Amino acid sequence: MGVICPCGVLVNAVSTNNNVKFTGQTGTVKGDLTYLANVCVTTLGTSTLSLSFVDTETPGANNFTFTANAITSVTCKREGQNCVVTVDGTGLVNGVQFPFEAVFRDQVATAANDNVQSFVITGFFDQNGAAPVPQGSIIALGCQ
Repeated sequence: MGVICPCGVLVNAVSTNNNVKFTGQTGTVKGDLTYLANVCVTTLGTSTLSLSFVDTETPGANNFTFTANAITSVTCKREGQNCVVTVDGTGLVNGVQFPFEAVFRDQVATAANDNVQSFVITGFFDQNGAAPVPQGSIIALGCQ
C-alpha cells in the first residue's frame, strides 16, 4: 500500500498559446508550456517539478526547460470545492539557479479547466497570469 500524501500535487499538463514574460525583455513572448510535477510535502527530497517553454512566436529563440533542484515548501489550501497547491524552491535553467514559485489549481467541476495560477522563476521568467490546462491534468493531494 502506498503512502498517503497529506499535501502535494501531481501535474502532467500542457497549455498552448500563452503570452509569457522574460526578465529583461520588453513585451511578451507567445509559446507553449509543459508542466510536470510529482510533489509531496513529506517527501520534498524526492519530489520533482519541471516547466518547459517552447517559443512559437520566434521559434527556438526563448525555448528553455526549468528543473527544480530543491523544493523547500508545499502548501495546500481549499477554496470551496477546489484545491490550490503552492510549491516553492529553487531550480536550474541552463545550469543557472533561480528561486521559483508555482501555484496549481485543481478544479472539481468537470466542465472547468484546471489552472496553473502562476509560475514565476524569479529573475528569469513569469508565465504572466493563469494558464488553463485540461481538466484532470492537475491532481491535488490531501486538500481535505
